[in-house]
Formats: sequence, structure tokens, C-alpha cells
Amino acid sequence: MVVETLIVPRQGSESGPFSWGALDMVSVIIPTYNRSRYLREAVESVLSQAGVHEVEIIVVDDGSTDDTPAVMKDYGDRLHYVAKAHGGVSSARNEGIRHAKGEWLAFLDSDDLWLPGKLAAQRDFFHRYPDMKICQTEEVWMRNGKRLNPKKYHEKPRGHCFSMLLERCLVSPSAVMMHGDMLRAVGGFDESLPACEDYDLWLRVGCRYPLGLVESPLVVKRGGHPDQLSASVPSLDRYRILAIAKLLRAEVLDGDQRKAAFEALRLKCRIYGQGCLKRGKREEAESILSLPERLAADLSLV
Repeated sequence: MVVETLIVPRQGSESGPFSWGALDMVSVIIPTYNRSRYLREAVESVLSQAGVHEVEIIVVDDGSTDDTPAVMKDYGDRLHYVAKAHGGVSSARNEGIRHAKGEWLAFLDSDDLWLPGKLAAQRDFFHRYPDMKICQTEEVWMRNGKRLNPKKYHEKPRGHCFSMLLERCLVSPSAVMMHGDMLRAVGGFDESLPACEDYDLWLRVGCRYPLGLVESPLVVKRGGHPDQLSASVPSLDRYRILAIAKLLRAEVLDGDQRKAAFEALRLKCRIYGQGCLKRGKREEAESILSLPERLAADLSLV
């Protein structure tokens, strides 16, 4: 049974600001780079989705050098295959967004899978809560073929949860469905960030919109392979720090949000800066440790 969690008081009528017709088209964007060994399974997991009238699949090949083009050729006109020069996952997702025709957007990393009913469950969620613009599902975590149990601090948030999103990345791209207007309002994925680009986006979303949650695990998130960004990009906290600083400079936060963001920034800078000192990176440590005060001065907050 799919369990849906009400996360904010409902507003508006049953028809809401959009209708069933607006949910007929969902654009599913699958970025991929040299993952042909997983890609076919990912695509098949989307093709097997039932209960949604129209699903547009956009596979964005971010400059693969393996047999990805041959794998995609087998699908013919059942999907839209876009090949581009290598630019990173944010560039690939943004390219998919530009090609999307659906009013609703969903993302699937090419090493993950959707379980049957994922899109239908989210469609039903939005029908019940017509003022919501984004929701995600729970996930099954796999690492090297073995199931992992998430920790308590990995619990997916719901409602207005900006402070929780500051602590860690609690939204999975493969699990979300969002309205295109919302994404356009906050901006797409930041292509200047080599990692933590999803953390950056969810901060921009979370400071403006509540998050919905379908409590059934309808995504299989597969980890453990060496080409994952979390394994191949060092010093991930550095990019989380940059994301928070960027958001503060944008001056879109209210007073409580700004206070929470500065507290998170100070904590992450202290932890990362101390790590730099231990590794003998004194110049980087001094720059990071002084960042909160310098940023506060720039924003005339001190």
C-alpha cells in the first residue's frame, strides 16, 4: 500500500491550481555518462511505469565513450536521446530540462531504478494536495548488491524543512517529481559545482516551497561503484559551503532562514577548516574559517 503523508494544511479546492490534464505529461530526464551497463535497466524501469497517461523519456548522454549510443538506438522513438559534449551531471540535467515538453519533471540517475507505481503514486499525491509543487518517495538503498538501512538522520523531510536541508542532502534527484514552473522560479542545477549540485538546488527550493513525501520506497538507489560523484570528487563539504554562501548572497532568505544558514555555514566551515589544518592546507583553512565573518561583513550584518 502506498502511504501518502500530508505535510501542510491543504489549501484551495479539489481542482486546485492545476487539473488532471496537467499531469498527463511527465518528462523523465535521465543523465548518463559511460554507464551503459546500468542504463538499459533504468530506462526499462521507466517504460514499465503504469497509471500515468503520458511519459516522455529524455536520455542525455553527457559525452559517453562506451556503447551508450548503441544501447539507446535499440529504443527507437520510445525515448528522446540527446548526445552532448561532456559537461557534468548538472549540464546534462539542464539540457534535459530544455528539451522537456511535460509540465512536470522527474529525474532518474542512470545507475538507479524505479519500482512499479512510482510515477502514479506521485501523480496521486499532487492530485490530493494541489498546492504542492514537489514531492519525493522513499528509497531502497543498495551498495555493492547489498541492502543498506539508512540512519535516523537520513530521514526524508516533509513540509517547510529548510533547516533540515542545510544539515545534509535529504532529497534524492531520482525520487523527486516537481512542477516545471517551480524549477524555473528557483533556477536549474548549478553547472559550476562539480558536486553537491543537488544539495544546492534543494536549498533554493526548500527556502521557498514545502516538500511532499510519498512514504513508500519506490526507488532503488544503487551505490558502491567508483564513478559516483561522492566517491570521485574530494572534499564534498567545500561545495556545500559554497552553496550556502551563494544562497546567502542571493538575499532571498527571511530572517530565521538567514540565521539558520549562517549557523550551518559556521559549523561546516569550522569542521572543514580544521580538517584542512590537519592536512597542512593552512591557506585554504584560513580562507574557509574566515568566510562566515567576511560574508557577514559583505552583507552588512556585522
